[in-house]
Amino acid sequence: MADQLVTPLTRRNLIAAGLCAAAVGALAGDRMRGEAAATATAAPPPDIAWPNAAFPLSIPAGARHLVDAHGRPFLLHGDSAWSLIAGLTREDALIYLQDRQARGFNAILVNLIEHRFCRHAPANAYGQKPFLTPGDFAHLNEAYFAHADWVVREAAERGLLVLLAPAYLGNGGGIEGWYREVVASGLDAMRRYGQTLGRRYRDAGNILWVQAGDYDPPRKDLVRAVADGIRESDTRALHTAHGGPGSAGIQHWQGEPWLQLNNVYTYGPVYAEALRQYARAERLPFVLIESAYENEHRAGELRIRCQAYQALLSGAAGQIYGNNPVWHFDGPGLFPAPASWQAQLGSRGAQSMTHVRTLLASLPWWRLVPDADGALLTDGIGSGQNRAVAAATADGKVALIYLPSLRTVRVAPDRLRGPMVRARWYDPANGTYADAGAVPAGKGRLAFRPAHANSAGMGDWVLLLESEA
Repeated sequence: MADQLVTPLTRRNLIAAGLCAAAVGALAGDRMRGEAAATATAAPPPDIAWPNAAFPLSIPAGARHLVDAHGRPFLLHGDSAWSLIAGLTREDALIYLQDRQARGFNAILVNLIEHRFCRHAPANAYGQKPFLTPGDFAHLNEAYFAHADWVVREAAERGLLVLLAPAYLGNGGGIEGWYREVVASGLDAMRRYGQTLGRRYRDAGNILWVQAGDYDPPRKDLVRAVADGIRESDTRALHTAHGGPGSAGIQHWQGEPWLQLNNVYTYGPVYAEALRQYARAERLPFVLIESAYENEHRAGELRIRCQAYQALLSGAAGQIYGNNPVWHFDGPGLFPAPASWQAQLGSRGAQSMTHVRTLLASLPWWRLVPDADGALLTDGIGSGQNRAVAAATADGKVALIYLPSLRTVRVAPDRLRGPMVRARWYDPANGTYADAGAVPAGKGRLAFRPAHANSAGMGDWVLLLESEA
């Protein structure tokens, strides 16, 4: 079937539209297929006064997303700040929290107690250790937890959900986390620890508990004891589980009554694991809880953006970004850091995350259904980290396509509601839009291609298609 013309462009009006000569040649050639090109027009600046969510969050029956206390859809848009409580003074913590709020983050992933990845672990920046006896979960140090309380309150003041790991176990149950101490403390002590936390934070509202931590432990009962202990006093707070690398939350914890939110943790192509979780019979909402961090695993802004969009357009209810050294705040990280954590707050990856939220906040993102069967995006898909992903609302009024690299993509217009569809390119590197014209919905295929690299000199773009009367 022949490609349908996107718009009756001519060489003359292409030049008038400001397209470069190379783009003119590409568009005018090949029988004028109508591969739409991007011309830079400024998008509205990021609104740093996004309304704060009303906590606590919940999950409506049968829904694949979170909602706040007023029933408003909550796109979990997080930043990894594992060592925030243990690593920073109050002054530095406020710098971090204010920056993340201003950049549009609404969630942070944090360790309540730190075993290795801060400068004076397990003590906090004031020299206060979490336990009166080292590693003994039965005897807590009130001074340490009073500081943790303060961080949670300050996050709430800024509309930030705290994904809080009560006892991070550590990769492989080794020295990075608390698994050995958890085993030594035993079931009764761990349940009492959970009970204490449940009573302590039941009125906080802005906590989502993250059980386990980089490990799928053989002793499930110890983690279960903490979760059950918390739930004795607080049944409102949601729980998820952070498993070992490559392990989804539900993979090790299927059937646990406390597991209400699933997640994806992968260093491979995010879309593949996301679609796998989306297809599960349990239909639990899930988020991308971890993938490659910026400045680790050779990950720069392009991979960071690709991970986020592959998750969000493959059914995720949110995603969490990470940066080295921000996640450990100049503590002993696992990879060399390019600069101090303060200097990295405004990294290219962090800037890109602001643009992710700006785009999604303007759309009914919670109604998007991933194009898992390729019925919408018919050509130009690619594979692996270079996989283009697409999603559309069931009524065909909105569709989003993320291209990790420059290419021609073809869309089946019968999946879109007409009679006309407005096409725009969104530059994920700077948050600007480029008009690609209005095209008729109907039979045939629509072909689109960005005219040039984005503002960062990279090939990734987002194609936004919206129904017009």
